[in-house]
Amino acid sequence: MTAPVLRDVTLRDGLQLTGKLLPVQRKVDIVRRLLALGVPALEIGSMARPDLVAPMANTMELVAALTPEELSRCWVWVATPRHVEKAAAAGVRNFQYCFSVSDAHNRANIGRDTEASVAAMPDAVRLAREVDGSIQLCLATAFTCPFDGPVDPDRVLAIARDPRTEGADDIVLADTLGQAHPGEVAALVAAVRDRTPARRVVFHGHDTWGMGVANTLAAVAAGADMVDGALGGLGGCPFAPGASGNTASEDILFATRPAWFTPATLAALVDLSEELLAELGEPNRSRTLEGARSKASAFAWVVSQPQA
Repeated sequence: MTAPVLRDVTLRDGLQLTGKLLPVQRKVDIVRRLLALGVPALEIGSMARPDLVAPMANTMELVAALTPEELSRCWVWVATPRHVEKAAAAGVRNFQYCFSVSDAHNRANIGRDTEASVAAMPDAVRLAREVDGSIQLCLATAFTCPFDGPVDPDRVLAIARDPRTEGADDIVLADTLGQAHPGEVAALVAAVRDRTPARRVVFHGHDTWGMGVANTLAAVAAGADMVDGALGGLGGCPFAPGASGNTASEDILFATRPAWFTPATLAALVDLSEELLAELGEPNRSRTLEGARSKASAFAWVVSQPQA
C-alpha cells in the first residue's frame, strides 16, 4: 500500500472547537515548522464567520503573511462563491468548497440546504479557475448526520456525479462524526473512485469512536490518495453534536510511514504538538504521541523526555 499524502488540518478543523484565537505569527510558525518537516499539505483556515467560529477570525491575515510558495501547499475552507472570491483576492489558490450531504447539517453549518450549495458550486469553480487555483468538492456528513442519522451512500454518489460538481479537482469524503467503520469507509471510497468522475479522493476522518486510523487505512486501501489529520487529535465541528477530534496526524504517519517521516521527524512533531496542546489547554488524543514519550528506549521511535 502506497503511503497517502497527509494534509494536516490543525489550523482549521483542529482549532474550531478550542474557542481560542491563536496570534497570526504563531500560526505562521506552525505552518513553517510543519512544511519544513515535510508535511505535504496543510489546511490553514476558514472563511467561516468569525462571530460563529472565532479561532478562524485571522485566516486572511495568515494568508497575507505567507509566501506564494507556502500558499501553494495550503488549503482554505470555503462554503460560497463569495468566499472563494474574497480568499482568492487575498492570495489563496487552493479552495476546499465544503457542504454537507445531509440537509439538516448543511442548514446548521452553512445556513442553507444541500441543493443550494450544489447549485452555487459552478460559480465557485469558475472563480477558482480565474486565478489558476484548485478547488475540492468536500462532502461533510458523508457517512452519518448528527440530526438525521445514517446517510445513504447513493446520495453521496449522486452529488459526486452531478454535472454542477464535476469541475472539482478532488473529492473529500468526511466522516464528520467519526461514526463510520472501516467496511463503510472502504465501500464508499471505492464506489466514488469507480463510479464518479476521475479525480483525487481525499478521506477526512475523526476518531470519536476510536476508528480514526483504521478508517484512514481502509480509505487508502480502497483508493484514497490524500488523508486528513490534526496534531494531537485536535478538532471537531462546532455544528455537529457528538463530533470530537480529528484522527491524529502523528498516528496516521506512524501507521503509513511515508518516506519523509523518520524518528527525528516524529520527535519534532511531538514537541510541536505538546507546545500547542499546552497553549490551548487541550488534552492529547494521539496514541503515537503518548507512545513516543514512553520509557521503551530500545525502540527507535521513542522520543527522549522533555527537559524539566
